[in-house]
Amino acid sequence: MPMEFYADEIEVRFDQEPILEKKPGVPSSFIWRGREYGIAELLMEWHDYRKRGKTKAFYKKERGSYWVKSGERQGSWGVGRDYYRVRAASGEVFEIYYDRAPKGRESRGQWILSRRMTGQDQP
Repeated sequence: MPMEFYADEIEVRFDQEPILEKKPGVPSSFIWRGREYGIAELLMEWHDYRKRGKTKAFYKKERGSYWVKSGERQGSWGVGRDYYRVRAASGEVFEIYYDRAPKGRESRGQWILSRRMTGQDQP
């Protein structure tokens, strides 16, 4: 099985706390299923700032525009995902992403492990 897909929330750690909450950058490690994986190398990074689900319907129907202006928040606050393909210190390759959409009463998004690449898929 060359690829394993997941949608597991993970806890991340940074050597130095990110300056911007909604653009945290690649973490130094993450905890997945009770095990900590140190990130040895960033292999690839990409960003997708499209709106999804309820957010997409709200902006299309109510706002008619991509841009938000609500109090102090402007632009695409809380919209999109930052993706990272990383090699762990163990040699395993993972794709993780930061979903910028706020969850519940929290203003923060969440980190997700989306897949583990094995065998032929590893770069």
